[in-house]
Amino acid sequence: MQSLSIQSLSIQSLSTHSQRVLGSVTRLALVLPALIPGVGLERASAQESARKIYSQAVIAAPIQGRSATAVNSQTPSGSLKERMLKEGGKPSWIWGENSDTRYVIRKSFDVSSKTQAWLAASADNAMAISLNGKSLGKSDSWEEGLKVDASAALVVGKNELVFEVSNAGGIAALVAKLAWVDSDGKIQTLLSDGTWQVSPKDNPTQMQGAKVIAKYGEGPWGEVLDGQSNGGSSEFSVPPGFVIDQLFRVPKDELGSWVCITSDPKGRLIVSDQDNKGLFRVTPAKPGSQEETTVERIPLNISSAQGLLYAFDSLYVCVNGGIGSGLYRLKDTDGDDQYDEIKKLKDLRGGGEHGPHALRLSPDGKSIYVCCGNHTQPPMDRKTNAPVQTMGGARNEQIQATLPEGYSSRLAPNWDEDLLLPRQWDANGHAAGIVAPGGWIAKTDPEGKAWEMFSVGYRNQYDFDFDSAGEMFVYDADMEWDMGTPWYRPTRVVHATSGSEFGWRSGTGKWPEYYVDSLPALVNIGPGSPVGVEFGTGAKFPAKYQRALYICDWTFGTMYSIHPEPNGASYSATKEEFLSRTPLPLTDVTIGIDGHMYFTAGGRGTQSELFRVRYVGSESTAPAPIPAPNEATAQRRAIELLHNQDDKDDATVASLVKQLASTDRHVRYAARVALERVATSRWAPLVLKSNDANTVITGVAGLARAGSSELKEPLLMQLGTLQLSALSVQQRLELVRAVQLVLIRLGQVDESLRDSLLGAIEPLFPSGDDMMDRELVILLTYLQSPTLGKKALPLLAKERKKTDADFAEILQRNKGYGGPIAAMLQNQPDLQQFHLAFSMRNLKEGWSVDQRKEYFQWFEKAQRWQGGNSYEKFLINAANDAYALSSDQERFVLEALGVRKPASLPKTLPEPKGPGKAYTTEGLAQLASERMKSRNFENGKKMYAAARCVICHRFGGDGGATGPDLTQAAGRFAVNDLIDAVIRPSQVISDQYKTMVLQMEDGTVHTGRIVNEVAGKVTMVVNPEDATKTVTVDREDVEQEKTSAISLMPAELMDKLNEDEALDLIAYLLSRGNPNAPMFQSK
Repeated sequence: MQSLSIQSLSIQSLSTHSQRVLGSVTRLALVLPALIPGVGLERASAQESARKIYSQAVIAAPIQGRSATAVNSQTPSGSLKERMLKEGGKPSWIWGENSDTRYVIRKSFDVSSKTQAWLAASADNAMAISLNGKSLGKSDSWEEGLKVDASAALVVGKNELVFEVSNAGGIAALVAKLAWVDSDGKIQTLLSDGTWQVSPKDNPTQMQGAKVIAKYGEGPWGEVLDGQSNGGSSEFSVPPGFVIDQLFRVPKDELGSWVCITSDPKGRLIVSDQDNKGLFRVTPAKPGSQEETTVERIPLNISSAQGLLYAFDSLYVCVNGGIGSGLYRLKDTDGDDQYDEIKKLKDLRGGGEHGPHALRLSPDGKSIYVCCGNHTQPPMDRKTNAPVQTMGGARNEQIQATLPEGYSSRLAPNWDEDLLLPRQWDANGHAAGIVAPGGWIAKTDPEGKAWEMFSVGYRNQYDFDFDSAGEMFVYDADMEWDMGTPWYRPTRVVHATSGSEFGWRSGTGKWPEYYVDSLPALVNIGPGSPVGVEFGTGAKFPAKYQRALYICDWTFGTMYSIHPEPNGASYSATKEEFLSRTPLPLTDVTIGIDGHMYFTAGGRGTQSELFRVRYVGSESTAPAPIPAPNEATAQRRAIELLHNQDDKDDATVASLVKQLASTDRHVRYAARVALERVATSRWAPLVLKSNDANTVITGVAGLARAGSSELKEPLLMQLGTLQLSALSVQQRLELVRAVQLVLIRLGQVDESLRDSLLGAIEPLFPSGDDMMDRELVILLTYLQSPTLGKKALPLLAKERKKTDADFAEILQRNKGYGGPIAAMLQNQPDLQQFHLAFSMRNLKEGWSVDQRKEYFQWFEKAQRWQGGNSYEKFLINAANDAYALSSDQERFVLEALGVRKPASLPKTLPEPKGPGKAYTTEGLAQLASERMKSRNFENGKKMYAAARCVICHRFGGDGGATGPDLTQAAGRFAVNDLIDAVIRPSQVISDQYKTMVLQMEDGTVHTGRIVNEVAGKVTMVVNPEDATKTVTVDREDVEQEKTSAISLMPAELMDKLNEDEALDLIAYLLSRGNPNAPMFQSK
């Protein structure tokens, strides 16, 4: 009896969240430690944790415009489903007597025949639902609620519907409606009301009738079951013939939020929590079976994976943070199908959301590719003869670089910023001090010992993949704070060839894609947050979708299928929306060995889910043939074989120079990369005597990057032999960039050469082509053209030109993030004018006082336009730079005329009426639950300033930026969570905003946010209200570094406000800037 009792308790402990212990062996393992002397309880506990199995039934995800194809049952049409849930009256919001008690709420009912059934339910705050013991799903967000197919769980005769519910503070309530079709074809409903039975979870015998909290449609919840609470949709959009199964809804407190997924050879999935919950192995239920999806924890101390790869009889894990960023290998050394060995192969020096990311097996199956975002240092330390360029301008000494033994690079390792004019770091301090190569992709061997740099110049490429022909494609991130500036680059997919450079540079330094020393995007996507990437190779999909690249956008809940088509030595591509839902925080995607697609949603602590996509249509799913490479692609690949070979004979060198004449940009690029590994004396003569425009332009660019200062004038003279009228637009842009590279890499020009260059370039401006004019202004500003100001000012006075955006519909899927972008598009800056004005901030020569006045007045105009989070500060900083270069007389006149008015926050903030009080989370939450109707939007906006929120936090496009943007706070926080974050800011501090304390050896203490660490230098923002206030210290002088438990945000900011002022502020924060939000309406 003792063993039965212990066994019963063990099994019961695993029943929470639809978990079950499988098999008598597992049960026995839990019982034996209590029965056999000498087996410790500590080991029993570890065994129980390691062997815990979580399982859930498969749920057919609803599809827009049609029924969700059921996994195990028939489901009604979309219209019938909606009829079932709308007919038969309205349910009530119910609970037990105490809002803080965890309850079990149940209702029994009879069904006369097996039928179709749908359930809609929502709980404030959390619920787990079962029907006749079968799980129907879980939710911890009343705003989303659940609509689920209950047909498979319904039985003929007596049924019991059970909800396990809990509250996280404030008002508590459950609403539910079950609808089914009876044997006569009529719709029957079961509505939550006072007849339902309620008992405390820890005392099930205390059964009593439910307490009715409110009628449906009342209270703070609105008509949530009708999708009118937050604008979301539980239905997926997916192409015809595809269906989606929800395999697992992740219990967040136990299994975390999943961000990475891969397959093992047995068809199981390996997934990882973003934080410290661990790695898990998932066995998906087979389609059409009655199986459940099972999840087990991998019993090793490893988590925070953002890259997973099964290869070489091992599981490779790219850890971001956690036990230490790096490349790890897990092995099963004893063949028991459990990983029991963990080894760190390589330390990766970076972390956070721009740290180490995805892993991929090389197309030949012999190596591993690793990608890391721009906050991760390269895997090797190169040795250089000169410092990096950092801010821009001509180099005093040509940079040369070597790599240590065991490390190599497909592109010459002398990467640099290559900016002719000084750049500005991001106006809010993001990525300040981070220099080339930015984000990178490298190849390593199975032991992680030898590393080769393959592709560079990314911002934050979370994932990449190879197509069936072995070509690499990468999905890179945008910098949304740059929106409204000419250097903003949308999220984009690129074809990453050997030695490729994509030109990400920090702050304002990002290269345009037409630069001859970089490669262009394959397709621009728009704003968003790139996450998982996967080709459809091996999928049981139609051929079109087998060849597609699938890319996931976390922010807007959309997975795109990118359809590449060969175009010369590269590709062109079209973008198609493959699947979406609102909300759907996608994280990763993989094609399983069963031919189905699997994807995860979650990340940043959000509710995580695992889905499967299957094709059930009529088109053939036979494997699509691998196309043979065309002539240009074969030519490029042959050249790329030479990228890691320094020794090339004369015939090979001559052949490479010949390839510079190719009409294909990717062939020319590959040839230049190969030539830069060869002594310039062996190929410069061939370039300097060529009369082919492509050979001259691309050859000069390569010689500038690889040569020495004595080549400066010969290279410029050779460029001068080209006739602009005979060149295409792209060739002209590449020519101007080649001139820039000569000036950047090969040193300052003397007065004579400057005059010669001005004589050749000044007549070209303005050219009438926007991009050409941008590059000419850079050159003319660098050369201090005395005519530039006069010529450029009329261009600044033109009527504003707006750019059409093709992503307006996508913005509606995340109104908190997309709303400010949509507002910006209605008042967007003129990008051409911004570029001209920004470049000319460095122009000192040739201004008259009136021209200076007109120039600075442009900044006043531009401040009325709307851009990203850094837009306004970029303007201020640009004006400050220009003002600093103005003469004393110009400054006097500008100030006297009132033209010089830098934008700034008000020095005097409004005062609250008060009297204030010492608020607590519980107290203010209670007030919010009772008094959130008829709030005052304008007073909330005023209190946003009075409580000093406006200084550090942006809201609806206004405010500071040292703290997080609060426009979308309602999408990230429930009411009580938001209140707690305001009252107790130090309770949870985001990794992005954590405060560090540096104790220096000389006794000095610096406190603030570290924004960069590179080359032994640590840069820290020390003023939370001004991101430009920084200190930079030597890492070797830091005696101790620790994380402060105290947030930079003060804890008593609300205490000056009276109750109405405090509630108006909370309502304002929840409104997303909408004065017509429900909390501002009359009762």
